[in-house]
Amino acid sequence: MADDRFRDLPDVLGDGTLDDAAAIVEFVSEVLASQREGSVPRVRSLFRDDAVWTTAHGRRLHGRAAIDGFLARTVRGSGVRAGAHYRVERILFIRPDVAAVSVRVRPLGSDGAPQLESAPLYVLSKEDGAWRIAAAQSTAVFDDPFARQSRAG
Repeated sequence: MADDRFRDLPDVLGDGTLDDAAAIVEFVSEVLASQREGSVPRVRSLFRDDAVWTTAHGRRLHGRAAIDGFLARTVRGSGVRAGAHYRVERILFIRPDVAAVSVRVRPLGSDGAPQLESAPLYVLSKEDGAWRIAAAQSTAVFDDPFARQSRAG
């Protein structure tokens, strides 16, 4: 009997396990769920204390204090948004305990209309059995001809 956790996995490269790939997909689902909830502590728990993050608008953050300050201004109230779709497109295991994760985010406005997409790259590290964001780069997607083509058919 096939394990359903592996049915919809993205492209997986490198020497990671399918269990870890499935755990990473679940981790990204937790990123979305915690943002929808608008819980700063829940979102914050997904980052290492020494994490670095460049936001989609170019803000460079390093460490707990900078990330906490940014999250306090941006996460609260985010649960009122109509939602977003997060899709893990690719996982590259750099080492079994370090992975680069390409994600596509398709946010929806309060009216349900699609908003500007982004393509975050998370560098995750696994410590004590849990995946955490060590580094993140969020990039706004202004015009992606490939995405338009794939949506068209």
